[in-house]
Amino acid sequence: FILQSFIPFTADYPFITKAAVSLLGATILLALSPASTIAVIQEARAKGPFSTTVLSITVVMDVVIIIFFAVSVAFASAMIDNEPVTISFLIILAVDIVIALVAGYFIGRVIAAMLSASLTKIMKAVLLLALGYLLFESANHVPGWIYDAIGVKIKIEPLLMSMVAGFTVTNFTRFRQPFEDLLHDISPAVYVAFFALTGIGLKLDILISTIGIAAILFGVRMVAIIIGTYVGGLIAGEPQNFRRYAGLGLITQAGIALGLARETAVFFPDTLGSDFATLIIAVIVLNEVFGPMLLKYALRQVGEAYVPESSRGEPRRLLILGIEPQSMTLARQMASRGWQVVVADTDAERVEALAAEDVDERAIPHIDRQTLSPLLKNEHDALVVLMDDDDASLRACMLARDEFGVTNLVVRLRDVARWDEFIEAGIRVIDPASAIVYLLEQSINAPEVVDLLLHQDPDHDVSQIEITEKSIDNLPLRDLRLPTDVLILEIMRDGQTIVPHGFSSVRLGDKVTVIGSPNSLTKVMLKLSP
Repeated sequence: FILQSFIPFTADYPFITKAAVSLLGATILLALSPASTIAVIQEARAKGPFSTTVLSITVVMDVVIIIFFAVSVAFASAMIDNEPVTISFLIILAVDIVIALVAGYFIGRVIAAMLSASLTKIMKAVLLLALGYLLFESANHVPGWIYDAIGVKIKIEPLLMSMVAGFTVTNFTRFRQPFEDLLHDISPAVYVAFFALTGIGLKLDILISTIGIAAILFGVRMVAIIIGTYVGGLIAGEPQNFRRYAGLGLITQAGIALGLARETAVFFPDTLGSDFATLIIAVIVLNEVFGPMLLKYALRQVGEAYVPESSRGEPRRLLILGIEPQSMTLARQMASRGWQVVVADTDAERVEALAAEDVDERAIPHIDRQTLSPLLKNEHDALVVLMDDDDASLRACMLARDEFGVTNLVVRLRDVARWDEFIEAGIRVIDPASAIVYLLEQSINAPEVVDLLLHQDPDHDVSQIEITEKSIDNLPLRDLRLPTDVLILEIMRDGQTIVPHGFSSVRLGDKVTVIGSPNSLTKVMLKLSP
């Protein structure tokens, strides 16, 4: 309110109009950004009460702010038009909100019926866009028709109707995932149109003259949020560390605030218009630039940001005994997956002959506890033996298992007659001859499976993940909310293989085999084994 005296387009407004502008501006600046908050939390791989609370506040505010905005627009309109705030005004305001809620519910049911129809995805996208257009057009024209008919001013909030429609489809129908997929497909076109329209409304002269005001509003908003969250945390009995950094996690603004700013300019074209939208958008941009950085800083300070393995000094190690072209290729592939790989051999001349800059080769005098100690640390490491002597291979595996606790042991066997001996020792055996025959057989019967095994399908990969996240212990698979292109093939528990279904539960220590796109598998790994 005080700063309006220094803003060119509001300096001459009367007191009551300035109060209305302050109400609208404060409401919009209360908006947060769930999408940006989720993105930062996922990028930081953050887990814990701080992350959960910040995200919960952000999501709840996204809902509350729509209702606040509808109320603020009604009061601001009355203040600008010098209309008294009477009991009838409050009743009409309540009716406006109820109409929006009921209409949003029925629109959600219409969307569900459309999604259930036997239509192509393009037709559903066109119908959804048409429905959205009709929704906003109805919100603009229906109040006028009602006023002409009965003389009552009704204001229907289209954003509130849209929110309730989405809530209805997601929570009261079986079309949550198809609806999300459809929105994901059409969102780029909508975003392009929205931001193009927003850019058209920006006025460069207003932006230049109010950039200082925008910076002050950014600072005032941040300080107010920090103070408010600290006091709220104090009342709620939250720990000091939480109270100190909670406000920094609630600075980010994005889409919903931009939409409200644009809608305000449409509601009050003569009083505020694009000048007001330009100022508010400048503040939103500052919040969007600095908000994610402040949230990431807060996550690190409270200790919930993920620390990469390399930072903790405990990378997963792979030791390959026996240097040859195959072992060098394996070393490069595993290194690309984040493993720390060492290739060792007792033949120094062979090591020197196959030396490469991108592979760590070691010449060791012999295989014993002393020579393996620097190369194997704990049970999370792995040993692959590609030696020509089966007796030496068996001794190396037994030494790694008994002395270092390594259970992931793989041997290329020379004498197939000793297969059972290695299997009984808990060693995974690879026979080159039978492996080639199996690959040839599968290339005929299931060529897609071979593409996955040989990493010839760039769109899909297979990975095995050990469950270490305590919050999902004993949780059914259907409640994990994994990416839609990920499928869990099997669960390994206490040496037993479980063929999973939706009601199968995962437990700590389970090893799950999953298939999906590389990006989705990365998300699954962060969720199951952070």
